Amino acid sequence: MKMKIAIAGAGIGGLSAASLLAGDGHVVQVFDQFEAPRPVGSGLVIQPVGMEVLQACGAAEEALTRGTPILHMHGDEARSRKVVLSVSYGATPQRQGLGIHRAALFTALFEAAERAGARITPSSPVTGRHGQHLLIGGRRTGPFDLIVDALGARSPLSPLKARALPYGAVWATVPWPEGAAFPRDHLTQRYRKADRMLGILPIGTRRDAPETRLAAVFYSLPVADIEQHFARPFAQWRAEAAQLWPEFESYLPAAFSHADFTPAHYTHGTLRRPYGEGLVHIGDAAHRASPQLGQGANMALLDAHALHLALRGAQGRTEEALRHYALARRAHVRLYQAFSAAFTPQYQSDSAALPMLRDHVLAPLSRTWPLPRVLTRLVCGDLVPPMAALTPRSRG
Repeated sequence: MKMKIAIAGAGIGGLSAASLLAGDGHVVQVFDQFEAPRPVGSGLVIQPVGMEVLQACGAAEEALTRGTPILHMHGDEARSRKVVLSVSYGATPQRQGLGIHRAALFTALFEAAERAGARITPSSPVTGRHGQHLLIGGRRTGPFDLIVDALGARSPLSPLKARALPYGAVWATVPWPEGAAFPRDHLTQRYRKADRMLGILPIGTRRDAPETRLAAVFYSLPVADIEQHFARPFAQWRAEAAQLWPEFESYLPAAFSHADFTPAHYTHGTLRRPYGEGLVHIGDAAHRASPQLGQGANMALLDAHALHLALRGAQGRTEEALRHYALARRAHVRLYQAFSAAFTPQYQSDSAALPMLRDHVLAPLSRTWPLPRVLTRLVCGDLVPPMAALTPRSRG
């Protein structure tokens, strides 16, 4: 049975759902507030489970062209120089991460959705829902057989009340400097205890500048300190960052200022029931966590694919499909939420004890068999099957 489906939000989850559902013959219309198609954000890592979804969407080729392989995650402590994070991906391209600029990923998914036949409607801010109608700027549009909420953390359609996390970040996109000290296939981070962190993520290129390799640089600090951070002279912060991590300074162009950085705030929470009558929530509208495990975009991709498979398998029984979608994603979401909640305070918190536990106990243990294999599966996104019974997976 072919359905008339509205997707609220043209982010990663919304566009991937649009391409998959339109590819199955559903009539799909995407609504977003942008006046013209544009991405928001800097860089991210697509994990192997996310790459499988991009393959299904028809967006993988473009993403691979623009992104760059990530083979290892490395972090050390600023004062002791102890290695406190060391996780390798698998040996084959299928088991590696992909660092990519959000603009490049957006373009790949946007074009895939259009090729699949989805209609994307800009200048259409979704403000609410009235039955099976969407409210676009207060006016009713529809009706639709199904509304997919992919509006993210501020969705007016989602009842999720998430807990604000005490640590956030500021980030920017920079050209990868010539003669840079860090490998182009590593996510590299440096910590000062757990209250400050600097990071460098290679993110490949953008279509509008294919010769310029890029990096995402980020600085983690308490949310309460972000306003003060932007208020002080940039040169003062630059000097502090260079003292903390001398090699980091080469990633800050001479003309850079606070205006080149964007603040990010994070929350943690999960909807117990990510669907209702004629409505389903995916991505950050359904669950949110710290970015410490690098799974945010992948969770949205997996939600979109699980919804697609559930609708295909239910053959028109929408309520049954939504129930199957929720059940299929439950174990994976809960596990990664739990790991995120457990790991984040070791790397982002005011605690004095947790960094010592991390540095002297957990970091050495993480390099002891069989934990390296477990951590590889964790970052790859398949420590447990990401869509349970919808797609039985080998654990080999």
